[in-house]
Amino acid sequence: MPTDHAAAAPGAPAAARPEPARLGLGTAAVGRPGYITLGRDADLPAERTVEALRERTHALLDAAYAAGVRYLDTARSYGRAEEFLAQWLAEHPHAAAEVTVGSKWGYTYTAGWRATGVDTHEVKEHSTQVFDRQVRESRALLGDRLDVYLVHSVVPGSPALTDPALHERLAALAAEGVRVGLSTSGPAQAATIREALAVTVDGRPLFTAVQATWNLLETSAAPALAEAHAAGLLVVVKEAMANGRLAGRNATGPDTAALRTLADRTATAPDALALAAAAAQPWADVVLSGAATLDQLASNLTAAEVALPPEDLAALAAMAEPAEAYWRTRTSLPWA
Repeated sequence: MPTDHAAAAPGAPAAARPEPARLGLGTAAVGRPGYITLGRDADLPAERTVEALRERTHALLDAAYAAGVRYLDTARSYGRAEEFLAQWLAEHPHAAAEVTVGSKWGYTYTAGWRATGVDTHEVKEHSTQVFDRQVRESRALLGDRLDVYLVHSVVPGSPALTDPALHERLAALAAEGVRVGLSTSGPAQAATIREALAVTVDGRPLFTAVQATWNLLETSAAPALAEAHAAGLLVVVKEAMANGRLAGRNATGPDTAALRTLADRTATAPDALALAAAAAQPWADVVLSGAATLDQLASNLTAAEVALPPEDLAALAAMAEPAEAYWRTRTSLPWA
């Protein structure tokens, strides 16, 4: 297992690859039948069986690896995504030796493999009891391929930031060579990140990785992520497509006019521009694609070929919404 995950995440250079240091693949959209990405009816098989999504996940992993992606993201709450990824790794031992695998604990999947008609798809609890159970579950599937383990969707006041017993457990996991960190959600991401930077165990910083939402509509965490990067944390960007709001088929309103204008002028797909903008942030080590189809993944990965000059980045920056408004919209997105 790599010990320097910030360096290991990119993988070795190769002429035919995109910049794997800046591109990763997340499995939230394909590890379970229901999620909040817009347009899922067009993206997934009509019958969202376990086998159908296993095949889709493996096809995406095959294509991502072939394209040079070397960071793979999953979570305990992504249905059976950890299982799908573990099976792919077992079937591809050469690839398993090259990729960095990040997972998350703290949410328990409760939808029972249903996309609709479910009151609660996942339940969050950042307790020592949940950690003890879920780290065993992750280890049972991923073994020593668990490189990065994040507390899922931390907000201010979470026990992940305040519970000394939990901190001791996380520090013990870090001592085994796993990079321990947190993911963040909500309008107070910046406050959460800064609070996490102050957490220590035996005088040493506990968290050495952070995964946060940053996209052209939600940029509020950027200063705190720059601080985290400067402190040596691995910084992973999630939801760079704003749960599909920045995909070309959905980017139709006034909030995305700047993206459409630039896409038309440069003949570049909106999704590639959105991901390229995230990758252009100097503090971003990995930017995740959440593709659910091979066509989406291929388009997403062209972001590695997009160089955005300062004037284009400035035009896109004008798209940003107040954080509270962005998260209200995200909360209203339906599971489908």
